[in-house]
Amino acid sequence: MPRARKPGTEWLPPRVYPGKSAYEFRPHTGETVKLAPLTASREAVLRRYHEELEAHERQAGSMNELINDFFKSADFRTISPASQKKYQQNSKKVLAVFGKMSAKAVKPEHIRQYMDKRGQTGKVAANREHAFMSRLFNWAYERGRVPVNPCRGVRKFSEKSRDRYISDAEYTAVYNAADQLTQAIMEISYCCAARISDVLALTVDQETPDGLYIKQGKTGKAQIKQWSPRLQAAVAHAKAAQTHRSTHRIVANHIGQKLTYDAFRERWDKARRTAQANHPELKIDFTFHDIKAKAISDWDGDKKAMSGHKSDSQIAVYDRKPHQSPTH
Repeated sequence: MPRARKPGTEWLPPRVYPGKSAYEFRPHTGETVKLAPLTASREAVLRRYHEELEAHERQAGSMNELINDFFKSADFRTISPASQKKYQQNSKKVLAVFGKMSAKAVKPEHIRQYMDKRGQTGKVAANREHAFMSRLFNWAYERGRVPVNPCRGVRKFSEKSRDRYISDAEYTAVYNAADQLTQAIMEISYCCAARISDVLALTVDQETPDGLYIKQGKTGKAQIKQWSPRLQAAVAHAKAAQTHRSTHRIVANHIGQKLTYDAFRERWDKARRTAQANHPELKIDFTFHDIKAKAISDWDGDKKAMSGHKSDSQIAVYDRKPHQSPTH
């Protein structure tokens, strides 16, 4: 039961109260909105109340609210930290366009218009934002917050598969320019065809007698990467690079804690710049993720077994080394 109004304030609308100097509207969001001075007329107070009420009703059910709720959801917490960060980045452009719009009012034609406009400056970025919105609307649809996923049936732009292959000379140039920890990270990634997020997350518990246990954060695929002299040396190199030895982590920062992606990226970018300056004849324009492609491309055996990928199409994305063919 709501509390009884103080005498003389019975005329005030719900959630409006007299404050110290002004009438205040306190909506369900928990904020306090000053409407008008205590000396204002009833008409002025009611007019301001209806203005604020309309604004808050527009906000309820908006894309802004939906995205905020998605980022707080248990479903979002199941996504890998790297993907979470990318989704949060994707949401900025989406909010700038759809933020105040009712989530239920977003239709496929709106998504198409967004894609066409966004695609003028970046087709890849438009595709990533499409993927984010589709994940968002799937989550909302399953909870009865939208009638359909408006991204369904809206085509993405065609993307050319990345074909950058790192030559041995290019890899060696960056390796020699890198600090010890970055060298170790490069080598572990190459030996295991592992993503950077999986390398940075490595702990000593993942060392087994047979090899290095890695469960891919993106796909959930678990493998034991068999020990080779090169992989054993890389793991030892990573541990030796620790100024404060961690009893838990294989890759650690200067105080024995997990090395963040941003901290690694600074080291990686510095190594590439130095390598480019030392070797102007080379084009050091590859990404760290291209190391995984080099690892798969260089492997002469079963590429699926080595990488953990199940399909030929997945292997085709990473197998970039030009193959030799016979001639007449």
